[in-house]
Amino acid sequence: MDDLRWISTFIDAQAAELGASPNTQEAYARDLRDFVEWCSGDGLRLKDASREDVEAYLIHCEAQGLAQSTRARRLSSVKQLFRFAFEEGWRDTNPALLIKGPGRSKKLPKTLDVTEVDRLLEAARTSGRNQADRLRNTCLMELLYATGMRVTELVSLPVSATRGDPRMLLILGKGNKERMVPLSPPAREALGAWLIVRDETEEKRSEQGEKPSRYLFPSRGKSGYLTRHRFYMLIKELAVAGGVSPAKVTPHTLRHAFATHLLANGADLRAIQTLLGHADVGTTEIYTHVLDERLSELVHTHHPLAKSSK
Repeated sequence: MDDLRWISTFIDAQAAELGASPNTQEAYARDLRDFVEWCSGDGLRLKDASREDVEAYLIHCEAQGLAQSTRARRLSSVKQLFRFAFEEGWRDTNPALLIKGPGRSKKLPKTLDVTEVDRLLEAARTSGRNQADRLRNTCLMELLYATGMRVTELVSLPVSATRGDPRMLLILGKGNKERMVPLSPPAREALGAWLIVRDETEEKRSEQGEKPSRYLFPSRGKSGYLTRHRFYMLIKELAVAGGVSPAKVTPHTLRHAFATHLLANGADLRAIQTLLGHADVGTTEIYTHVLDERLSELVHTHHPLAKSSK
């Protein structure tokens, strides 16, 4: 079995057994192909690679100036591949078993304040080529801020999950894990308005012999729904229209804003963990640091003694 076959078999297993998403599969493929290319430069095959070889690869990645998080992710991919190879009997040893990586730096996530979110929502209501675009944009932004969904979960949302003016949405998240998220009144209103226009468009397509889409946000592209890249560009356009710095705004920033604003208003950390679909509450705890930093900044900016000390 050649090295690329190792990678494809490993990725297929991740998809079948652990429900790895297409994005996760692509990330594994990129990382592992880079490792295989580096190995082939030294005439190495995966079946012969040693612990020293894996450590040399990590030194190579650091010399390239790759970020700590990127190096940690690449090592994780390599470790999982070799563990799979050992379990499948392709190798007698796991050369990456005892290697410790660079870890991941716990940078505080960028977020937005309530005023900035309001500007983005207002821009969504008024930006677009036509009324249908404006209703779609509003629905996208309201749903994202109301639920804290991941961008892939949002753009690939089945329309069947949104029928009947729901108070809750059933989301299929990472690892095919389901969770329920509540909808705010503005999000429900935006969803209802978009569904009317969406269904009219799909009905016309059906009359022309085209197969109707099963997604809430249809697209004629290969995936059948609005792509992550197109939504990323759209949210940047809305930032410009709303007078918010585009550098601060991504789909994930809205997810961070959802969590941070909930926490600031007294929501329980475990509840936020459930709504975000985090497997580990430790991932959610970073939002407490965001809130602590903001409170500290507030005190230093507005407290009379802080002002007098300046």
